[in-house]
Amino acid sequence: MSRDIKKQTISGLIWRYAERCGAQGIQFIVSIVLARLLMPADYGIIGLITVFIAIAQVFALSGLGSALVQKKDADNTDFSTVFFYSIAFSIVLYFVLFLCAPFIAGFYDMPQLTPVVRVLGFSVIIAAVNSVQQAYVQRTMQFKRFFWATLGGTIVSAFVGIGIAYAGGGVWALVGQQLSNQIIDTIILWLTVKWRPNIVFSIKRMKRLFSYGWKILCSALLDTVYNNIYSLVIGKFYSESDLGYYNRGKQFPQLIITNINSAIDSVLFPVLSGAQDNRKQLKGMMRRSIMTSTFFIFPCMAGLAAVARPLTVFLLTEKWLPAVPFIQFCCFTYAFWPIHTSNLQAIKAVGRSDIFLKLEIVKKTIGVITLIVTIKHGLYVMMIGNCVSTILCAFCNASPNKKLLDYSYFEQMRDVLPAMLLSLAMGGIVLSVNMIGLGSILTMIIQVIAGIIIYTAGAKLFKFESMSFIINTVKDFKRG
Repeated sequence: MSRDIKKQTISGLIWRYAERCGAQGIQFIVSIVLARLLMPADYGIIGLITVFIAIAQVFALSGLGSALVQKKDADNTDFSTVFFYSIAFSIVLYFVLFLCAPFIAGFYDMPQLTPVVRVLGFSVIIAAVNSVQQAYVQRTMQFKRFFWATLGGTIVSAFVGIGIAYAGGGVWALVGQQLSNQIIDTIILWLTVKWRPNIVFSIKRMKRLFSYGWKILCSALLDTVYNNIYSLVIGKFYSESDLGYYNRGKQFPQLIITNINSAIDSVLFPVLSGAQDNRKQLKGMMRRSIMTSTFFIFPCMAGLAAVARPLTVFLLTEKWLPAVPFIQFCCFTYAFWPIHTSNLQAIKAVGRSDIFLKLEIVKKTIGVITLIVTIKHGLYVMMIGNCVSTILCAFCNASPNKKLLDYSYFEQMRDVLPAMLLSLAMGGIVLSVNMIGLGSILTMIIQVIAGIIIYTAGAKLFKFESMSFIINTVKDFKRG
């Protein structure tokens, strides 16, 4: 990797990570306040609706943002064409959601879903307006723009959500928080990014972009449905409170993984796309991404699983204790996300969206079969099945890169094994602190301090390559 590319990548990661940390930090505090004001059933309702909104947004974006980033010679005609198409199609999708809202409510026997779906459905149109601006920022590596837009949206939405909750608005506090976040984010990004669409629409350009994007669309659709299928199933066969516990259980590990993985995801794709003709360089960048990201993610997930109980009692009160097993299961599944991300971004970067789509079909088939087999045995068995499915899917994602980049799954596992084993050992020691019988706050403090010392000392003792790389990178970046 050349010095300029390396510096640009590190700068992009710093700004993207700062954006995610700032936003998620504020959202985390707000979520604690809201969790104390709202009931688990409120989160169950919003979690169910979010699934349908997310699916509609996938259709609205159509994979065209990725196509704009990946295309070598994308110009303003391409961006303008995608912009107008996305807005027009998102309006159509909103009206479909509007009409289907009563049927969704009837299927889940929750009449209160209808107005919530219709109001929250506006986020589909907002996402379409925002999507091309985001693609432009990614392509030009202006990740500082994301920082200010996301931070502004998060701060405003915090006041909106808490204000509605204190007024007794219930689930509408979560609706108001989500919508206001997207609206402010979009407005700030629109004001700070110089790109503006021309009044032009090229069918020829659209066809070319869609030839790449439709496979990403299908892949994203499969991924979105699958990632939310447990919410759909729990919402149908179990109670609203169970769904609320599950969604709350996902939130803590998701908070960490979103900060790190989304930063890697958005920065890695344009960087890898720029090196798509140099497969040796591409492999080196991908390997570095996997090793560095898992060096952070594995200990975070192992540590969070170990402190899940005292953390839940301290932050959310004992009424949320049923969410603890879900936190621990999700820590396991999310730990593998950096491996998924790096492999898939490399496949996209070399233009093989066809392989990307095939992988999604195979992985989701595995996941659905696992769900069907485990669903009748209860929620915990479903979670265990999801963990098994995660391991199999990680293997699927890595398989094509043995041929494309000469970087096999077993070579990838060898690269991440040191961090994985050290994290498991650290997590086991930290978990044992729960047996001492101290109060929740003191237990958690001891666990966090012990975990940091054990992992850092272990990485230094065994001379982890990732630790040396991070230290040297920080020194190089400071020197400019």
